[in-house]
Amino acid sequence: MRVVSNTSPLLNLAIIGELERVREQFEHVLIPQAVLEEFKLETDLPGTALLKKALAEGWLRVKDVANRPFVEVLRREVDAGEAEAIVLAVEQRASWVLLDEQEARRIARTLGLPMTGALGILLTAYRTGQLPSLRTAIRQLREEAGFWIAPALEADLLAQMGEV
Repeated sequence: MRVVSNTSPLLNLAIIGELERVREQFEHVLIPQAVLEEFKLETDLPGTALLKKALAEGWLRVKDVANRPFVEVLRREVDAGEAEAIVLAVEQRASWVLLDEQEARRIARTLGLPMTGALGILLTAYRTGQLPSLRTAIRQLREEAGFWIAPALEADLLAQMGEV
């Protein structure tokens, strides 16, 4: 299975200490160079230690994007990491692309790319018993990572999972 990720799903999950959920679900994940740069690994920001570890262990891998003109077209609507991740997903015929931002998801949907994001990864982990509390993880995303989730969506997810 080929999986490509943008910055935010990996960084947000790393910030709350749940990056391992990505490895459990996908085994290996490709990121483009722009995503690597957006991680700001030379800093000591929250999440960077787990991202460095994932790269060192080899389950998170950097892959160059070939179609630079396509990246430049997408840059009109999304940032560099999102544009490169979408193009890399197309080039790799990815089984999944990990995206959180609405505009990037719209583009991926238009291109027929299967996608999930930080919430989808946490939801799967909760359903499989690898995450004890979806409510706690969502709260951590919001408070520690600055992740925005629509209140109605959060309520709906928690209700579906019986964490009302």
